[in-house]
Amino acid sequence: QVQLAESGGGLVQAGGSLRLSCVASVSLHSIHDMGWYRQAPGKERELVASVTSGDSGNYADSVKGRFTISRDVAKDTVFLQMNSLNPEDTGVYYCHAGIIYWSGRRDYWGQGTQVTVSS
Repeated sequence: QVQLAESGGGLVQAGGSLRLSCVASVSLHSIHDMGWYRQAPGKERELVASVTSGDSGNYADSVKGRFTISRDVAKDTVFLQMNSLNPEDTGVYYCHAGIIYWSGRRDYWGQGTQVTVSS
């Protein structure tokens, strides 16, 4: 069982920044892909950003140029740096990890961290 622990959410004014962290209970070397999803009230969960060991990150169009996803393999941690936040970024942010086993792919989720951007 893989556990993901998020931190770094909070309340911030529009135009501000936050950095989310997600610590995995296993080495990032054993994880195929990691990412951040968010869910706003009344909306479906959506992908914000994802990264694998072979790429520099993929982003939703709404956050390109403002958010940056990064990995610290030594700390088994993935970060999401969020700049120029606006109220539409408000939601619960979930860390996700995908692992490929011999038996198939399994997806793991963190508990989520609340991000609230005030106007």
